[in-house]
Amino acid sequence: MASQGFWLSREGFTADVVGKLLQRTVLSPWKTLPLLLLAHYTAKGQETALAHPKAFQALKILASLAVLRRVNAYLNQRALNNGVADRYDWNREVVVLTGGSNGIGRQVANLLGAKGVKVAILDIAPPKEPLPSTVRFHKCDITSPSAIADVAAAIRSTMGEPTILINNAGICSSRTILGSTEAQTRLQFEVNTFAHYWLAKEFLPAMLKRNHGMVVTVASQAGYTVTPNMVDYSATKAAAIAFHEGLGAELVTRYNAPRVRTVLITQGFARTALIDKLTPEDTWLNPLLHPETVAEGIVNQVLTGNSGHVILPGATGWIAKCMRGFPAWFSHATRIRLEKLMRAD
Repeated sequence: MASQGFWLSREGFTADVVGKLLQRTVLSPWKTLPLLLLAHYTAKGQETALAHPKAFQALKILASLAVLRRVNAYLNQRALNNGVADRYDWNREVVVLTGGSNGIGRQVANLLGAKGVKVAILDIAPPKEPLPSTVRFHKCDITSPSAIADVAAAIRSTMGEPTILINNAGICSSRTILGSTEAQTRLQFEVNTFAHYWLAKEFLPAMLKRNHGMVVTVASQAGYTVTPNMVDYSATKAAAIAFHEGLGAELVTRYNAPRVRTVLITQGFARTALIDKLTPEDTWLNPLLHPETVAEGIVNQVLTGNSGHVILPGATGWIAKCMRGFPAWFSHATRIRLEKLMRAD
């Protein structure tokens, strides 16, 4: 497993590293506010502020931004969690993880298993390496509601009622709109989108009854920025994002289950078999992610027991999320540029 330091990431020195450094220093209210108070209420501070007015003005701006950032984060978390708390007992929770035999899913299973969390992997092929003691593999075609029901019965009888659903499985054909067959396009929607509905129909009712549980949707930044040569993949991920957003609203308005959490993961491309035939960029702004990085983002959010949105890498993630609001000259040019990056070998 690739190493990850306090300042650097597995991907090396990237824009996200700089962003985290700024968040921990000049955009941290715990660092800027004390300096601002000293400048206002101590003789030495007032003297320094008068001697360096531009620096003092910059400090006031940074302190204001730091406070606004924290307030915004608090309001976001409170809204996404419907203003109610919940408690998770990780010795008793049961996780259903699709696509857990390899790639990001396998790393998620390893991380949860290392903490003693019970995990049921749903995949069409078994893992090639031994699983942690609390992780079990179940062969399952997640495009089939009847197959899901059969596996769900086995999980309930051996591990208990699932309380966490992680919709992680995904496929990508890397073909143009006219270059894809009907079967290839349908299969991508079946795995990347429709399966979220079939799995939710199977496991969500028990969560609603207890007003406790979590549904994790692993989408993609491609769901925000349509990518040529894989328009069907982008469309399936856009639909998965809509599924997540709609589910979060229905939990409150239709099911009276405000404690059932929803988590959205929108990651860039990672070094997995999913992109074997593609040529994604690996740059300072948009690094090619390691599977461990994405898996840690998923698991860390799940273990908080809170709803949330994990964006990796953060720099390009926020650009992708805002793409719909950008002017056409920028967004259209970006999609054209992505064609060169996402062209199959």
